Amino acid sequence: MADEADSAEKEGIRAFLNPEEMHKLNRLVLLSRYVVEGNLAGAHRSPLKGASSEFADHKAYGLGDDPKHIDWRVFGRTERHFIKRYEDDTNLRVYLAVDRSNSMGYGSEEKNDTKYRYACRLAAAIGYVVVKARDSLGMYIHADEVDAVMPARNSLNHLNNSLKTLQTFEPASTTEIAGALNQVASSIRHRALVVVISDMLGDQDAINLALAHLRKRKHDVIVLQVLDPYELDLGFKKNCRIEDLESEEKLVIDPRRLRASYNEVFGEFLNGYRQACAGMKIDYRIARTDEPLDTFVRAYLEERRRMSK
Repeated sequence: MADEADSAEKEGIRAFLNPEEMHKLNRLVLLSRYVVEGNLAGAHRSPLKGASSEFADHKAYGLGDDPKHIDWRVFGRTERHFIKRYEDDTNLRVYLAVDRSNSMGYGSEEKNDTKYRYACRLAAAIGYVVVKARDSLGMYIHADEVDAVMPARNSLNHLNNSLKTLQTFEPASTTEIAGALNQVASSIRHRALVVVISDMLGDQDAINLALAHLRKRKHDVIVLQVLDPYELDLGFKKNCRIEDLESEEKLVIDPRRLRASYNEVFGEFLNGYRQACAGMKIDYRIARTDEPLDTFVRAYLEERRRMSK
């Protein structure tokens, strides 16, 4: 697996992104296509007018900040300039829903990441883009139910700690993505951008209903379906034994005889998501584990930036 031994000794963002990848991600931005709610003053459209009286936190005063928001009491104690931030002074809240079900542990070749490893690296890359743009990032880690929740906050330290938590989980349990996504939809109070990172291998009708639940709550939704290239085209050359990572059922197959029918059935499965997401105005993309991470993220975010104008 790519860089697995090296990354095992690292923690947080450094376990998933190298300095060159972070440099390439530095100037990217994740924009919302719809009206959202956030907790910073920024570039995204808000349904709210004016500032809420609900105090959120402080941030260091910087270039472009309005001096009228400086908290002079804090200055009196620290001799440093901080400004107050309020719950509804809007920028963007982004929540990542990362699937860790057993099927995510699959990887066909040592040179490629497993789906779970690639999903974690996707979460790190998107999270890095989000916090560098002064937006807020939250995270849900789940299999058939939500295992861990990190609230939406804006700091590299928060991202790093969230990724450290992500490192403590491995693929396990069965795939019941729909139940977990319904939990996510019910728990996010404000309109936000939700990025679903999963192989989406489960009850498609139930998963599509869970995605509809997210949209009904007025969240902007992105689905990144993480798949191994061998899943996409049954690329095995010789007879092989395949094993369901969740049921442990084993089957010997001749991939050459099955390839045409497999591609037809799996193609219909993918098209079911493609059509459902299009109907719900959800961005849907397939993330192949053999595609360089920074290439995929850059191409998608540039495309989304053009679509958001």
